[in-house]
Amino acid sequence: MLRPAFEAETTPRAAPGLYVSFPFCRQKCTYCNFASGVFSQDLRRRYVTALAAEAAASDTLDRADTLYLGGGTPSLLTGEELDEILGGRRREWAEATVEAAPGDVTEEAARLWRERGIDRVSLGVQSFDRRVAAAAGRKHSAEQVEQEISILRRAGVERISVDLIAGLAHQKEADWEESLDWIERLEVEHASVYMLDADDDSRLGAEIRSEGGRYGARDVPSDDQTADFYERAIERLAAMGLEHYEISNFARPGCESAHNLKYWTFAPYVGVGSDAHSFDGAERWNNARMASEYVARWERGELAAAERETLDAVRRRQDRLLTGLRLRAGAPLEPGDLDGREEALEQLLQKGWVERPEPQRLRLTSSGVLFANEVFLELLFE
Repeated sequence: MLRPAFEAETTPRAAPGLYVSFPFCRQKCTYCNFASGVFSQDLRRRYVTALAAEAAASDTLDRADTLYLGGGTPSLLTGEELDEILGGRRREWAEATVEAAPGDVTEEAARLWRERGIDRVSLGVQSFDRRVAAAAGRKHSAEQVEQEISILRRAGVERISVDLIAGLAHQKEADWEESLDWIERLEVEHASVYMLDADDDSRLGAEIRSEGGRYGARDVPSDDQTADFYERAIERLAAMGLEHYEISNFARPGCESAHNLKYWTFAPYVGVGSDAHSFDGAERWNNARMASEYVARWERGELAAAERETLDAVRRRQDRLLTGLRLRAGAPLEPGDLDGREEALEQLLQKGWVERPEPQRLRLTSSGVLFANEVFLELLFE
Protein backbone atom coordinates (compact mmCIF):
# COMPACT_ATOMS: atom_id res chain seq x y z
CA MET A 1 0.00 0.00 0.00
CA LEU A 2 1.23 3.47 -0.83
CA ARG A 3 2.30 5.17 2.37
CA PRO A 4 1.17 8.75 3.05
CA ALA A 5 3.58 11.51 2.13
CA PHE A 6 3.04 13.14 5.52
CA GLU A 7 1.36 12.53 8.85
CA ALA A 8 -1.95 14.33 9.25
CA GLU A 9 -1.09 15.83 12.64
CA THR A 10 1.71 17.92 11.07
CA THR A 11 -0.74 19.94 8.95
CA PRO A 12 -2.57 23.08 10.04
CA ARG A 13 -6.17 22.97 11.21
CA ALA A 14 -7.24 25.08 8.24
CA ALA A 15 -9.07 23.01 5.63
CA PRO A 16 -6.74 22.20 2.74
CA GLY A 17 -7.61 22.01 -0.93
CA LEU A 18 -7.30 18.62 -2.64
CA TYR A 19 -5.76 18.41 -6.11
CA VAL A 20 -6.11 15.14 -8.03
CA SER A 21 -3.75 14.64 -10.98
CA PHE A 22 -4.99 12.57 -13.92
CA PRO A 23 -2.30 12.83 -16.63
CA PHE A 24 -4.06 10.77 -19.31
CA CYS A 25 -5.14 12.38 -22.61
CA ARG A 26 -6.64 11.33 -25.92
CA GLN A 27 -3.85 13.23 -27.65
CA LYS A 28 -1.03 15.51 -26.63
CA CYS A 29 -1.49 19.21 -27.39
CA THR A 30 1.42 20.69 -29.28
CA TYR A 31 2.09 23.47 -26.73
CA CYS A 32 1.78 21.26 -23.63
CA ASN A 33 4.83 20.78 -21.38
CA PHE A 34 2.99 18.92 -18.61
CA ALA A 35 3.84 15.34 -17.66
CA SER A 36 0.74 14.11 -19.46
CA GLY A 37 0.11 12.16 -22.62
CA VAL A 38 -1.43 9.16 -24.32
CA PHE A 39 -0.68 6.13 -22.15
CA SER A 40 -1.80 2.49 -22.14
CA GLN A 41 -5.02 1.22 -20.58
CA ASP A 42 -2.93 -1.05 -18.36
CA LEU A 43 -1.04 1.93 -16.92
CA ARG A 44 -4.33 3.80 -16.46
CA ARG A 45 -5.82 0.97 -14.42
CA ARG A 46 -2.74 0.65 -12.22
CA TYR A 47 -2.54 4.45 -11.90
CA VAL A 48 -6.12 4.79 -10.66
CA THR A 49 -5.46 2.04 -8.09
CA ALA A 50 -2.34 3.84 -6.83
CA LEU A 51 -4.13 7.19 -6.84
CA ALA A 52 -6.99 5.83 -4.75
CA ALA A 53 -4.51 4.30 -2.31
CA GLU A 54 -2.64 7.58 -1.89
CA ALA A 55 -5.86 9.52 -1.35
CA ALA A 56 -7.02 6.99 1.24
CA ALA A 57 -3.69 7.02 3.09
CA SER A 58 -4.38 10.37 4.75
CA ASP A 59 -7.48 12.13 6.06
CA THR A 60 -7.37 14.77 3.31
CA LEU A 61 -10.53 13.46 1.64
CA ASP A 62 -12.39 14.20 4.87
CA ARG A 63 -10.72 17.51 5.73
CA ALA A 64 -10.46 19.19 2.31
CA ASP A 65 -13.11 21.76 1.44
CA THR A 66 -12.18 22.20 -2.24
CA LEU A 67 -11.50 19.59 -4.91
CA TYR A 68 -9.71 20.14 -8.21
CA LEU A 69 -9.45 17.36 -10.79
CA GLY A 70 -6.65 18.39 -13.13
CA GLY A 71 -4.50 16.85 -15.77
CA GLY A 72 -4.10 15.75 -18.38
CA THR A 73 -7.76 15.31 -19.17
CA PRO A 74 -9.71 14.26 -16.06
CA SER A 75 -12.98 14.57 -18.00
CA LEU A 76 -12.01 11.12 -19.35
CA LEU A 77 -12.53 9.57 -15.92
CA THR A 78 -15.46 7.19 -15.69
CA GLY A 79 -17.93 7.30 -12.81
CA GLU A 80 -16.43 4.09 -11.44
CA GLU A 81 -12.91 5.54 -11.53
CA LEU A 82 -14.07 8.73 -9.81
CA ASP A 83 -15.73 6.70 -7.09
CA GLU A 84 -12.60 4.63 -6.57
CA ILE A 85 -10.36 7.71 -6.36
CA LEU A 86 -12.70 9.56 -3.98
CA GLY A 87 -13.34 6.51 -1.81
CA GLY A 88 -17.00 6.34 -2.81
CA ARG A 89 -17.72 9.62 -1.05
CA ARG A 90 -20.72 11.58 -2.32
CA ARG A 91 -20.51 14.96 -0.67
CA GLU A 92 -20.92 18.66 -1.26
CA TRP A 93 -17.69 20.61 -1.48
CA ALA A 94 -17.25 24.33 -1.02
CA GLU A 95 -16.08 24.06 -4.63
CA ALA A 96 -15.30 21.05 -6.82
CA THR A 97 -13.77 21.54 -10.28
CA VAL A 98 -13.05 19.19 -13.15
CA GLU A 99 -10.95 20.22 -16.13
CA ALA A 100 -12.61 19.15 -19.38
CA ALA A 101 -11.61 19.08 -23.03
CA PRO A 102 -14.24 20.14 -25.56
CA GLY A 103 -15.76 16.96 -26.91
CA ASP A 104 -15.90 15.27 -23.51
CA VAL A 105 -18.97 17.08 -22.18
CA THR A 106 -22.01 14.85 -22.69
CA GLU A 107 -25.35 14.64 -20.89
CA GLU A 108 -24.07 11.52 -19.11
CA ALA A 109 -20.76 13.10 -18.09
CA ALA A 110 -22.43 16.25 -16.77
CA ARG A 111 -24.90 14.16 -14.78
CA LEU A 112 -22.23 11.98 -13.16
CA TRP A 113 -20.14 15.04 -12.26
CA ARG A 114 -23.07 16.69 -10.51
CA GLU A 115 -23.93 13.45 -8.70
CA ARG A 116 -20.43 13.50 -7.24
CA GLY A 117 -20.63 17.09 -6.08
CA ILE A 118 -18.72 18.72 -8.95
CA ASP A 119 -20.18 22.19 -9.46
CA ARG A 120 -17.48 23.84 -11.58
CA VAL A 121 -16.07 22.87 -14.99
CA SER A 122 -12.97 24.41 -16.55
CA LEU A 123 -13.06 24.01 -20.34
CA GLY A 124 -9.70 23.96 -22.12
CA VAL A 125 -10.93 25.73 -25.24
CA GLN A 126 -7.70 27.70 -25.91
CA SER A 127 -9.16 29.20 -29.11
CA PHE A 128 -12.61 29.41 -30.72
CA ASP A 129 -11.00 29.55 -34.17
CA ARG A 130 -10.91 26.08 -35.77
CA ARG A 131 -7.58 26.55 -37.54
CA VAL A 132 -5.82 27.89 -34.46
CA ALA A 133 -7.34 25.18 -32.25
CA ALA A 134 -6.40 22.43 -34.72
CA ALA A 135 -2.77 23.56 -34.89
CA ALA A 136 -2.66 23.35 -31.10
CA GLY A 137 -4.05 19.80 -31.14
CA ARG A 138 -7.73 20.60 -30.46
CA LYS A 139 -10.53 19.50 -32.80
CA HIS A 140 -13.54 21.45 -31.56
CA SER A 141 -15.63 24.21 -33.10
CA ALA A 142 -17.04 27.26 -31.34
CA GLU A 143 -20.54 25.91 -31.86
CA GLN A 144 -19.60 22.63 -30.16
CA VAL A 145 -18.33 24.52 -27.13
CA GLU A 146 -21.59 26.47 -27.04
CA GLN A 147 -23.60 23.24 -27.09
CA GLU A 148 -21.52 21.68 -24.33
CA ILE A 149 -21.91 24.72 -22.09
CA SER A 150 -25.67 24.41 -22.58
CA ILE A 151 -25.43 20.78 -21.47
CA LEU A 152 -23.56 21.82 -18.32
CA ARG A 153 -26.10 24.54 -17.53
CA ARG A 154 -29.01 22.10 -17.88
CA ALA A 155 -27.23 19.63 -15.58
CA GLY A 156 -26.94 22.27 -12.86
CA VAL A 157 -23.23 23.10 -13.14
CA GLU A 158 -23.24 26.53 -11.56
CA ARG A 159 -19.84 27.81 -12.59
CA ILE A 160 -18.08 27.46 -15.91
CA SER A 161 -14.58 28.67 -16.77
CA VAL A 162 -13.04 28.88 -20.24
CA ASP A 163 -9.29 28.83 -20.93
CA LEU A 164 -7.76 30.86 -23.76
CA ILE A 165 -4.10 30.97 -24.84
CA ALA A 166 -2.62 34.07 -26.44
CA GLY A 167 0.20 33.40 -28.89
CA LEU A 168 -0.87 30.13 -30.51
CA ALA A 169 0.21 29.30 -34.06
CA HIS A 170 -1.76 31.09 -36.81
CA GLN A 171 -3.37 33.42 -34.27
CA LYS A 172 -4.29 36.82 -35.68
CA GLU A 173 -5.97 39.87 -34.19
CA ALA A 174 -9.29 39.06 -35.88
CA ASP A 175 -9.62 35.51 -34.54
CA TRP A 176 -8.47 36.64 -31.08
CA GLU A 177 -11.31 39.17 -31.11
CA GLU A 178 -13.64 36.40 -32.23
CA SER A 179 -12.60 34.25 -29.26
CA LEU A 180 -13.30 37.14 -26.91
CA ASP A 181 -16.66 37.68 -28.64
CA TRP A 182 -17.54 34.07 -27.84
CA ILE A 183 -16.60 34.54 -24.18
CA GLU A 184 -19.02 37.47 -24.08
CA ARG A 185 -21.75 35.54 -25.88
CA LEU A 186 -21.48 32.51 -23.60
CA GLU A 187 -21.63 34.62 -20.42
CA VAL A 188 -19.28 32.35 -18.49
CA GLU A 189 -18.50 33.12 -14.86
CA HIS A 190 -14.74 32.77 -15.18
CA ALA A 191 -12.02 32.95 -17.83
CA SER A 192 -8.30 32.19 -17.76
CA VAL A 193 -5.98 33.81 -20.30
CA TYR A 194 -2.44 32.48 -20.59
CA MET A 195 0.39 33.80 -22.73
CA LEU A 196 2.04 30.98 -24.66
CA ASP A 197 5.30 29.73 -23.19
CA ALA A 198 6.52 27.25 -25.78
CA ASP A 199 9.51 25.71 -24.03
CA ASP A 200 11.58 22.77 -25.21
CA ASP A 201 9.47 20.31 -23.20
CA SER A 202 6.63 20.85 -25.67
CA ARG A 203 6.60 19.67 -29.28
CA LEU A 204 5.84 23.19 -30.51
CA GLY A 205 8.66 24.68 -28.44
CA ALA A 206 11.17 22.14 -29.69
CA GLU A 207 10.08 22.81 -33.27
CA ILE A 208 10.49 26.57 -32.83
CA ARG A 209 14.00 26.15 -31.37
CA SER A 210 15.04 23.90 -34.27
CA GLU A 211 13.54 26.36 -36.79
CA GLY A 212 11.23 23.69 -38.10
CA GLY A 213 7.78 24.15 -39.59
CA ARG A 214 5.58 21.53 -37.94
CA TYR A 215 2.66 22.51 -35.70
CA GLY A 216 2.59 25.98 -37.27
CA ALA A 217 5.93 26.83 -35.63
CA ARG A 218 6.77 29.44 -38.27
CA ASP A 219 3.45 31.20 -37.71
CA VAL A 220 3.61 31.76 -33.95
CA PRO A 221 2.96 35.41 -33.03
CA SER A 222 5.83 37.49 -31.71
CA ASP A 223 6.15 38.23 -28.00
CA ASP A 224 4.90 41.76 -28.63
CA GLN A 225 1.85 40.47 -30.51
CA THR A 226 1.12 37.99 -27.74
CA ALA A 227 1.34 40.76 -25.14
CA ASP A 228 -1.05 42.84 -27.25
CA PHE A 229 -3.55 39.96 -27.30
CA TYR A 230 -3.28 39.62 -23.53
CA GLU A 231 -3.81 43.35 -22.95
CA ARG A 232 -6.80 43.33 -25.29
CA ALA A 233 -8.27 40.44 -23.30
CA ILE A 234 -7.91 42.43 -20.07
CA GLU A 235 -9.78 45.32 -21.67
CA ARG A 236 -12.56 43.22 -23.18
CA LEU A 237 -13.11 40.99 -20.15
CA ALA A 238 -13.34 44.00 -17.85
CA ALA A 239 -16.09 45.39 -20.09
CA MET A 240 -17.93 42.07 -19.67
CA GLY A 241 -17.83 42.35 -15.88
CA LEU A 242 -15.04 39.82 -15.39
CA GLU A 243 -12.63 41.24 -12.82
CA HIS A 244 -8.91 40.66 -13.28
CA TYR A 245 -8.18 39.10 -9.89
CA GLU A 246 -4.98 37.18 -10.70
CA ILE A 247 -2.37 37.50 -13.45
CA SER A 248 -4.09 34.94 -15.70
CA ASN A 249 -7.57 34.80 -14.20
CA PHE A 250 -10.77 36.80 -14.52
CA ALA A 251 -14.10 36.27 -12.75
CA ARG A 252 -17.46 37.76 -12.02
CA PRO A 253 -17.58 38.95 -8.38
CA GLY A 254 -17.88 35.93 -6.11
CA CYS A 255 -16.92 33.46 -8.85
CA GLU A 256 -13.16 33.36 -8.31
CA SER A 257 -11.61 29.89 -8.12
CA ALA A 258 -11.72 29.04 -4.41
CA HIS A 259 -9.27 26.16 -4.87
CA ASN A 260 -6.67 28.13 -6.83
CA LEU A 261 -6.89 30.99 -4.35
CA LYS A 262 -5.37 28.60 -1.81
CA TYR A 263 -2.18 28.55 -3.89
CA TRP A 264 -2.01 32.31 -4.13
CA THR A 265 -2.84 33.05 -0.48
CA PHE A 266 -0.31 30.58 0.98
CA ALA A 267 -3.05 28.26 2.28
CA PRO A 268 -2.50 24.50 2.64
CA TYR A 269 -3.24 22.07 -0.18
CA VAL A 270 -2.56 18.41 -0.88
CA GLY A 271 -1.91 16.96 -4.31
CA VAL A 272 -2.29 13.28 -5.11
CA GLY A 273 -1.09 11.52 -8.24
CA SER A 274 1.91 12.00 -10.52
CA ASP A 275 3.58 15.41 -10.59
CA ALA A 276 1.20 16.62 -7.85
CA HIS A 277 2.51 19.18 -5.35
CA SER A 278 1.53 19.79 -1.72
CA PHE A 279 2.09 22.45 0.94
CA ASP A 280 1.18 22.35 4.65
CA GLY A 281 2.45 25.77 5.77
CA ALA A 282 5.95 24.58 6.66
CA GLU A 283 6.93 22.05 4.00
CA ARG A 284 6.46 21.52 0.29
CA TRP A 285 6.62 18.12 -1.36
CA ASN A 286 5.93 16.69 -4.79
CA ASN A 287 5.28 13.28 -6.24
CA ALA A 288 7.14 11.51 -9.04
CA ARG A 289 6.71 13.45 -12.28
CA MET A 290 5.77 10.67 -14.71
CA ALA A 291 2.73 8.42 -14.30
CA SER A 292 4.82 5.28 -14.88
CA GLU A 293 7.32 6.23 -12.16
CA TYR A 294 4.50 7.14 -9.76
CA VAL A 295 2.87 3.72 -10.25
CA ALA A 296 6.22 1.94 -9.92
CA ARG A 297 6.83 3.65 -6.57
CA TRP A 298 3.41 2.55 -5.34
CA GLU A 299 3.99 -1.04 -6.48
CA ARG A 300 7.27 -1.07 -4.55
CA GLY A 301 5.50 0.24 -1.42
CA GLU A 302 7.45 3.50 -1.40
CA LEU A 303 6.41 6.97 -0.26
CA ALA A 304 4.23 8.94 -2.63
CA ALA A 305 6.47 12.01 -2.25
CA ALA A 306 9.62 11.87 -4.34
CA GLU A 307 10.97 15.21 -3.05
CA ARG A 308 10.23 17.41 -0.07
CA GLU A 309 11.57 20.66 1.32
CA THR A 310 11.23 22.38 4.69
CA LEU A 311 10.98 26.10 4.08
CA ASP A 312 13.47 28.30 5.90
CA ALA A 313 12.63 31.93 6.63
CA VAL A 314 14.10 33.20 3.34
CA ARG A 315 12.33 30.63 1.18
CA ARG A 316 9.08 31.16 3.05
CA ARG A 317 9.25 34.92 2.41
CA GLN A 318 10.03 34.37 -1.26
CA ASP A 319 7.19 31.89 -1.76
CA ARG A 320 4.65 33.97 0.15
CA LEU A 321 5.42 37.11 -1.85
CA LEU A 322 5.79 35.24 -5.14
CA THR A 323 2.31 33.75 -4.85
CA GLY A 324 0.73 36.84 -3.30
CA LEU A 325 2.01 39.20 -5.98
CA ARG A 326 0.19 37.17 -8.61
CA LEU A 327 -3.05 38.51 -7.16
CA ARG A 328 -4.15 41.87 -8.51
CA ALA A 329 -4.92 42.92 -4.94
CA GLY A 330 -1.25 42.39 -4.18
CA ALA A 331 0.61 40.76 -1.32
CA PRO A 332 0.37 41.83 2.33
CA LEU A 333 3.79 42.69 3.72
CA GLU A 334 5.20 41.40 6.97
CA PRO A 335 7.98 43.13 8.97
CA GLY A 336 11.33 42.56 7.30
CA ASP A 337 9.92 41.42 3.96
CA LEU A 338 11.76 44.13 2.02
CA ASP A 339 14.87 44.43 4.17
CA GLY A 340 17.90 44.59 1.89
CA ARG A 341 15.68 45.00 -1.18
CA GLU A 342 15.09 48.74 -0.88
CA GLU A 343 17.13 49.64 -3.95
CA ALA A 344 15.46 47.00 -6.12
CA LEU A 345 12.04 48.13 -4.88
CA GLU A 346 12.80 51.77 -5.68
CA GLN A 347 13.86 50.86 -9.23
CA LEU A 348 10.66 48.86 -9.76
CA LEU A 349 8.57 51.73 -8.42
CA GLN A 350 10.30 54.14 -10.82
CA LYS A 351 9.66 51.79 -13.75
CA GLY A 352 5.98 51.77 -12.79
CA TRP A 353 5.89 47.98 -12.44
CA VAL A 354 4.87 47.85 -8.76
CA GLU A 355 3.01 50.14 -6.38
CA ARG A 356 2.13 50.33 -2.70
CA PRO A 357 -1.59 51.08 -2.38
CA GLU A 358 -1.07 51.06 1.37
CA PRO A 359 2.08 50.87 3.55
CA GLN A 360 1.83 47.14 4.22
CA ARG A 361 0.80 45.96 0.75
CA LEU A 362 2.68 45.64 -2.53
CA ARG A 363 1.13 44.88 -5.90
CA LEU A 364 1.93 44.75 -9.58
CA THR A 365 0.65 47.63 -11.67
CA SER A 366 -1.33 47.06 -14.86
CA SER A 367 1.89 47.40 -16.87
CA GLY A 368 3.88 45.45 -14.30
CA VAL A 369 1.74 42.37 -14.89
CA LEU A 370 3.45 41.98 -18.26
CA PHE A 371 6.84 41.98 -16.53
CA ALA A 372 5.91 39.82 -13.55
CA ASN A 373 8.84 37.41 -13.94
CA GLU A 374 11.30 40.29 -14.05
CA VAL A 375 9.72 41.78 -10.91
CA PHE A 376 9.97 38.48 -9.08
CA LEU A 377 13.62 38.04 -10.02
CA GLU A 378 14.65 41.57 -9.05
CA LEU A 379 12.67 41.81 -5.84
CA LEU A 380 12.73 38.30 -4.38
CA PHE A 381 15.92 36.58 -5.46
CA GLU A 382 19.62 37.35 -5.19
